[in-house]
Amino acid sequence: MADKKDYGKLVKVLQIVTGVIMIALVVVGIVLMNKYDINAKNIPELSEKLSAFANGTLIVSLVMIGIMVVKSFCLILPPAVVMGVTAYVLPNYPLALLVNLIAMALSLVIPYFLGRFTGAGMVDTLKKRFKAVSKIEDFAGANEWKMTAVVKFSGILPGDLSSLLFGAMNISFPNYMVGAIIGNLPLIIVYTLFGSLLKDVDKHPWIVAIPVVVIVAFLLISGVLTKKMISDTKKKAQAQKTETAEESAE
Repeated sequence: MADKKDYGKLVKVLQIVTGVIMIALVVVGIVLMNKYDINAKNIPELSEKLSAFANGTLIVSLVMIGIMVVKSFCLILPPAVVMGVTAYVLPNYPLALLVNLIAMALSLVIPYFLGRFTGAGMVDTLKKRFKAVSKIEDFAGANEWKMTAVVKFSGILPGDLSSLLFGAMNISFPNYMVGAIIGNLPLIIVYTLFGSLLKDVDKHPWIVAIPVVVIVAFLLISGVLTKKMISDTKKKAQAQKTETAEESAE
């Protein structure tokens, strides 16, 4: 049997290159903010003015989608900040939600197929590089789409890292996408809402508490779901072992 290839260098290069790109984007953003006197208070106003120009909103939307896709190669950066900023700079919530959904779909697909291409060698590499990856073993034998949904919703693994891992584990793509969408959708809705509500934080400071409370509720719910799935999976595995042992005894 051929040795599994170590993809440690590939993962490191992806993270470094992505990190450099993200830093460069931050620097460019700071330069533009200083040059054109852009600040947190006038960004919503500027986004409305930009939407008046031909393709202005489309350009901003594509830029935010591009940032989200680039971020997915870093594997460990949370999407909440990018989604919140997207909602803050775009003129309305429905558009921001649509942009975030498209961005999330793309950031789910790319790491998955990278993992699918690299295979079992990537699984071993990720286990060595990220200790949290070993947590996925608690779900061994679980239904694919349910496992994907719980892992994405609970955040026990960074989203992009889990996408790469599920691809490397050869999880069915349809099952993966169904589970990933179900697990991510509530979070996308709340993160986008949070960014939109920030526009009115000066008038209604308390309004920011709404998505915060919802996120805390999500964390509690995800904890319960994760424990239940792990428990059910272990019971199922034990039942199968018992059944196999009884058949062997006969």
